[in-house]
Amino acid sequence: MVEVDYGLWLSPWVLGIFGLCIGSFLNVVIYRLPVMLDRAWHHDACVMLVTPEDLTRVGGIPKADADKFAKAVDDYGTRIEALPPLNLVTPPSRCPHCGHKLRWHENLPVIGWLRLGGKCAECKAPVSKRYPLIEAVTGIAFAALSWRFGAQPTTLLWCGFVAALIALAMIDLDTQFLPDDINLPLLWAGLLASVMGWTVSLDKAVIGAVAGYVSLWSVYWVYKIVRKREGMGYGDFKLLAALGAWLGWPMLLPIILLSSAVGAVVGLFMILFRGHGREVPIPFGPYLVGGGLVALYVGHDKLQALLGIYLG
Repeated sequence: MVEVDYGLWLSPWVLGIFGLCIGSFLNVVIYRLPVMLDRAWHHDACVMLVTPEDLTRVGGIPKADADKFAKAVDDYGTRIEALPPLNLVTPPSRCPHCGHKLRWHENLPVIGWLRLGGKCAECKAPVSKRYPLIEAVTGIAFAALSWRFGAQPTTLLWCGFVAALIALAMIDLDTQFLPDDINLPLLWAGLLASVMGWTVSLDKAVIGAVAGYVSLWSVYWVYKIVRKREGMGYGDFKLLAALGAWLGWPMLLPIILLSSAVGAVVGLFMILFRGHGREVPIPFGPYLVGGGLVALYVGHDKLQALLGIYLG
């Protein structure tokens, strides 16, 4: 039986390179997943609204108008079905300006962008710096996990955890939406990892998931009752529940404190210096992710010493 040399394959250098490749894939997820979900939601809505009787019964639309409305909805659904296939694999990566299909060497993480000078090889249109930045951040984050947890198989679990958080933060930043397609699998994976004995104890994971959800759910309803409007989305509840499942309930307080402090400072900066309207929502997901990553990398004992409070 061949023994795996984890010291080599899960070393910071190897995981760093692996992280660069995963970061390249995350760029695809961040851009395409919201578009894929939008298409699916619109198509499902068309399926539900295509029956004239339902439009009259539920929406109160006069029967004379319901047929026309249903026909328009059906035409819109047909248009959605006729769109070119879009998933995380199809079509291959290409320039959004001219449609140039990226060659393998142009698609190399960070190196491809640097080699092309941050421009499309065909039309010379600028390519956002965000793509190599996400790749570099993911690579550094994976390498840091190897230093944090050592060269052992469970380190790969934390790599998956961090990758999901990066994708969620960027999607929320772009769309102010945290998709269940990532949030819920992340939550269940955290609980399963606890059951298998790979992360925190099961009681800390379960209480962390419940407390994480309920805490922000309570804040949401208090704010809504007092201010008569929503202050955050349900995706934030699920994200904090997932963080609680992975890191345990003792980490929830530091995560909330860190994310709230950073969110308040950034929000104030945007209002004062960027002209961001007070009534315009600011996504909270990236700050929760930031708080979760700090808690992960700093660790329970160091956070407890820094904060000067007992964390359980």
